[in-house]
Amino acid sequence: MFVIICYIGFYFSNLTFAFFINDLITRIARNSFLVLALIIPVLAGMGLNFAIVLGAMAGQVAIIMVTHWGIVGWQGFFLCVLISAPLAIIFGYLTGKLLNKTKGQEMITSLILGFFANGLYQLVFLIMVGSVIPMHNETLLLSSGVGLRVSIDLTGGLKYAIDDLLRWTFPKTLMMLGSASILIGGFNIYKYIKGVPNYLKGKIKLRMIGYVLAGISLVIYSIIITNSNSLLNNIKVPIITMVIIGLLCLFNIFISKAKIGQDFRTVGQDRHVATVSGIKSDKVRVTAIVISTLLAAWGQLFFLQNLGTLSTYGSHEQVGMFAIAALLIGGASVTKANIGHALLGTVLFHTLFIVSPIAGKNLFGDAQLGEYFRAFVAYGVIGLSLGMHAWKKQLQSRRRLS
Repeated sequence: MFVIICYIGFYFSNLTFAFFINDLITRIARNSFLVLALIIPVLAGMGLNFAIVLGAMAGQVAIIMVTHWGIVGWQGFFLCVLISAPLAIIFGYLTGKLLNKTKGQEMITSLILGFFANGLYQLVFLIMVGSVIPMHNETLLLSSGVGLRVSIDLTGGLKYAIDDLLRWTFPKTLMMLGSASILIGGFNIYKYIKGVPNYLKGKIKLRMIGYVLAGISLVIYSIIITNSNSLLNNIKVPIITMVIIGLLCLFNIFISKAKIGQDFRTVGQDRHVATVSGIKSDKVRVTAIVISTLLAAWGQLFFLQNLGTLSTYGSHEQVGMFAIAALLIGGASVTKANIGHALLGTVLFHTLFIVSPIAGKNLFGDAQLGEYFRAFVAYGVIGLSLGMHAWKKQLQSRRRLS
């Protein structure tokens, strides 16, 4: 459904393919980390973690400190990573402890907790900074000397601190991805032919041949673009950022297969069975929230270094809603989410963000209608998913009683 909606929006927006791809790559690099931070709590049976807002706040606190000290570039970004980590771990630990007191109501609790934490955040940076907390920085402080400015420009500081470390052209990126796909597919074909029983060889070989064919297609397409005058040659892809997102995907795969991942899954399926099996359910749940909050803090750092502007009192507010909407659009649910859901949802959700305002303007003469539509979709998808989850739980309860 969302593929169809996005295609219709792209058709009526009259955007060039090069402009669309460039904007989409930027948004994928900016937002994927935050969406991937939601997966582990779902695995642990805690639903959609609206409390990643607290992790985003931890990241913003680090950015404010580093900007005040005047440390720029990747060094400043790395310092932000170090500063935000203990803050996010503390916030995640306290959140996990609270959610253990409200089992079965984790999502609404984490949502309200985000609002509560936002109040404390504003109290600190709007009232206490410059009065109780000493700070003398005319660039960051309001003219009264108390409270931070509404917007902080990161240009010349942390803006593109990671994105600009290494950029490849779009065709070169496709060439590298295609080559990697060919190598991985070919290696796995060889490995499985040597070690897999005969009755499985056909299915496995077919899948791996698909990797090889997809890789060859990417290589050929990249060559065609390179030898043409296409505007796609002007698109620059932030490779380091994409590699880090890839590493986070591998981390999620690794942790899901490790013992702690099995504990997450067991607790998520049935806490009573997990407890009887000797698993400390409460501790596992806290660990899941701590990891999610920490990843959200780092994800907010990637988001803001790509955006280039810190909205001091607003950048963190919609983080949870938009990340959760993207995950759900990708096919996830309250009880099931994986990397594929996160990445596909990020692509579809931000495709809608790109095309809907321009399509609305072209169709109805008012870009604001497109803004209303994508806000309706973002919140509607969350509401529909939560409603379906509640309906499913009611059906399960009736079946048990009958």
